[in-house]
Amino acid sequence: MGAICIARDFCLFLLLLNTRQSAALLENPGDRDCCHIDAILGFKGDGKHCEDIDECDIEYNGGCVHECNNIPGNYRCTCHDGFNLACDGHNCLDVDECVFNNGGCQYTCVNTMGSYECSCKEGFFLSDNQHTCIHRSVEGLSCMNKEHGCAHICKETPKGGVACECRPGFELAKNQRGCILTCNHGNGGCQHTCEDMEQGPICRCHVRYTLHPDGRSCVERDETTTESSDHNATSFTEVDKRVKRRLLMENCAVNNGGCDSTCKDTSTGVRCSCPVGFTLQPDGKTCKDINECELHNGGCDHFCRNTIGSFECNCWKGFKLLTDERSCQDIDECYFERTCGHTCVNSPGGFECVCNKGYTLYGLAHCGDINECSVNNGGCEQGCENTMGGFECHCHPGYKLHWNKKDCIEAEGFPATKPPSKPTLNCSRQEGGDRCYLTCQAQVHITSGTEDSYTVTCGMPLPCLAGAQRNGSGSYCLGNVLRIKTTATFKSGTGMCNLKRSQERLKESLNAAHSDSRSPFTENVQFSYVRLRCSSSGPRMQSRHGRKAGYEEEGSAITAEFELDVNLEEVTAESCDLGCVRRRSEKRLRKTIRTLRKSIHREQFHLHFAGSNYELAKRLARPVDLPEHCGKGQVLVDRKCVSCTVGTYYDRDQGRCVLCPAGMYQDEEGKNSCEVCPGSEVRGSPRSVGARNISECGGQCPPGQFSHDGFLPCLPCPLGTYQPEVGRTSCFHCGGNLVTKHNGAVSFQECETKVQCSPGHYYNTSTHRCIRCPMGTYQMEFGQNYCISCPGNTTTDFDGSTNIMQCKNRHCGGEMGDFTGYIESPNYPGNYPANIECTWTINPPPKRRILIVVPEIFLPIEDECGDYLVMRKSSLSNSVTTYETCQTYERPIAFTSRSKRLWIQFKSNEGNSGKGFQVPYVTYDEDYQELIEDIVRDGRLYASENHQEILKDKKLMKALFDVLAHPQNFFNYTAQESREMFPKSFIRFLRSKVLRFLRP
Repeated sequence: MGAICIARDFCLFLLLLNTRQSAALLENPGDRDCCHIDAILGFKGDGKHCEDIDECDIEYNGGCVHECNNIPGNYRCTCHDGFNLACDGHNCLDVDECVFNNGGCQYTCVNTMGSYECSCKEGFFLSDNQHTCIHRSVEGLSCMNKEHGCAHICKETPKGGVACECRPGFELAKNQRGCILTCNHGNGGCQHTCEDMEQGPICRCHVRYTLHPDGRSCVERDETTTESSDHNATSFTEVDKRVKRRLLMENCAVNNGGCDSTCKDTSTGVRCSCPVGFTLQPDGKTCKDINECELHNGGCDHFCRNTIGSFECNCWKGFKLLTDERSCQDIDECYFERTCGHTCVNSPGGFECVCNKGYTLYGLAHCGDINECSVNNGGCEQGCENTMGGFECHCHPGYKLHWNKKDCIEAEGFPATKPPSKPTLNCSRQEGGDRCYLTCQAQVHITSGTEDSYTVTCGMPLPCLAGAQRNGSGSYCLGNVLRIKTTATFKSGTGMCNLKRSQERLKESLNAAHSDSRSPFTENVQFSYVRLRCSSSGPRMQSRHGRKAGYEEEGSAITAEFELDVNLEEVTAESCDLGCVRRRSEKRLRKTIRTLRKSIHREQFHLHFAGSNYELAKRLARPVDLPEHCGKGQVLVDRKCVSCTVGTYYDRDQGRCVLCPAGMYQDEEGKNSCEVCPGSEVRGSPRSVGARNISECGGQCPPGQFSHDGFLPCLPCPLGTYQPEVGRTSCFHCGGNLVTKHNGAVSFQECETKVQCSPGHYYNTSTHRCIRCPMGTYQMEFGQNYCISCPGNTTTDFDGSTNIMQCKNRHCGGEMGDFTGYIESPNYPGNYPANIECTWTINPPPKRRILIVVPEIFLPIEDECGDYLVMRKSSLSNSVTTYETCQTYERPIAFTSRSKRLWIQFKSNEGNSGKGFQVPYVTYDEDYQELIEDIVRDGRLYASENHQEILKDKKLMKALFDVLAHPQNFFNYTAQESREMFPKSFIRFLRSKVLRFLRP
């Protein structure tokens, strides 16, 4: 209401300046309410009918030296890219891009008016992306030799010559080698106005300025400075100034009326006003920048940074700025399935990777199987065998496993049985086809621990000796043993490699198959050695030419190696000699493989070892909007089926997860019942509710104590022994005649060793010395007698490691597709290993080119380029190079390949390590080559921090690559989605490029 009254009063003031309107007003005072609400400065009219004054159409572009933007009742000056608005709100000053991150230049950054240039040191030349440098070749006249003569970009022609091109904002000179600057690049190097001429840009200045002798800069005219100085020296009061202005009849035609900004002549003298973002000072002349950040943080969610005439909002790390350029939204890093090895938990500004039970985190995001047997033999009294996601304790013949699953007790009344030493394959015909089980009871080795690939071996391979005979196909070796060798690859439908325990018990399945006379074993083969390698594959495009953009589903492949000993007892002199028996064996093996192939394809193949049944590949559940029914032991939470956690079970009557009652426990997820705690309840030691394992059942011997059954009452471990776990029937010996300081010791660290071993070492009780942990192991604590094996298929760079983060995966990462893909340094986002070499090849379909985006790359510069990434046409050192670096760059860069195919190599030495890189790529139709190069070579793509964040946002880049690879997919995104994805400045930047490309 107050604002309306002020406007109405101002309206009356304007009307009083006209005598006729004054008389009319006095005669009819009711007309006061007819004043237009916009009857204020910045509008024109009779007070009742007002229209906006377009300040940009008058007074020399509103006084703006670059761009003037009219807004209702006011205007705003803005500057071209490469310039910032000056304090007066009208002039534009050059931005020194080299101050921030060296302008993204690999070596030297040279600032220029409105832009900047990168340059290289001796022996290098600037690559096409105009930021990184490439080694100069001395062989031949090619684009790898600086003598090619091109001022900017060199392209090899099909006939072996060279052709020159220029960066955006430049034109190729008549000699087809040089490049002429235009006004489209950095405003042509002009501070104010640029005009393209045949010989190059001509610079001019705003009317209030004069051209500097350098021909580019603009300085204020002397008379303006003099009059301004005289005005500032005046010490009259504000009233005296108004009187003087009236007496001198000051007007806007002379020195802009002394106004910093807009001047308007009125009957009482000049009236000054300021553009948006500035406020008029008490002297009525000067405009001062408004610090919008002082009031409510400028409306910014996170950071507010004041600029001349405006302000900008920025977000904390892990957030992105929305299109309103005020609000910040959390980046959901878990959007991509490959963010974490197992489970990704998003949080505001970050995320956390969580591994399944029996796995541990390495490389910040990956999960590897824990080798529990490497730590104090897994706590097993006798034998320990590691399994995927767990471990099993075994007892010697004549003993059986105690209820605590670690101690061994005499097996009374049970004859000692020796498990079969050879891997055995049993197949039975059941409803739906053959179902096969491979049983491995001894010599089981797991050499991979990731969820998308692994290797399992059973038995012992027989190498072909130098003197052994080999048949023509190399299928068998003949030395002391005749053995058939064969390899087969099986497709596992849409199942992904996922070595996890099956819900059903092996004995139940085998007994059901064996007891059913209608489904006897169709295969029962004992192998000498089996090696299974499971590898998963992501979705790939079926068509190389993009006409039918159908995807093949995800799946896995199992490569199996079998070794089968020929049964020499079948050899008879009369009916079947050795060759005959071998052929029979090979024929049976082929039949077995056919049966196995059907079983694997139907996902009816299981592996049994260490007393548990495992599925080798598991079909991934497809996401659904709202599941109607959840699986066994699951409950619906937030539209998702969630397994009941350990210590709970699913109660069908209540329809929810319930804590295990006292006297029961549950150490697995997704169960419909709880297990009974062993032993009887002891007075004074009540059973606990929600027990997650046997140890939490209560009534058991605490660490440092033992009893004959593991339950109370207990005895302390005697001197020279210790026990770190609960419910045990014995204590571990320190070894080496070492004694403990007291009874009831709970760890080896209480054994009185002769030396104190530091982290990275273990105490050898035989030699009484500290030994460095071998490669592939680590030890974080002082005074331990073991080293911990690295998880999964990781290893350490050197011996003596002290942390699990020094365990690294040496697998060269990435997915190479025809249309999109990425390459990744080993162990990313953890530090990559030492002495590693990776090579990738991008070979796109015909008539497609390659676009690369390097969001960030971390290579230690201290190694003097010992670690480097290079992209070139082939492995030849003098082939056309697109990109190479041996440094860290946190500023993103995008570029097109200089060749139609790319050979990429990453190599590290034994020195310092770094986070490495994850570099995505996309192949696009070569008809868009000019447009794509125009975009990625324009420095404005990287000038804004918000633009740089786009190139680092995996979700946005995925959408952008999706459209680049398949333009028809643009229609999959609504206009609203497109606007919400990218900032307005980025959309304006792309729109100008696309319109210019499509212009006939």
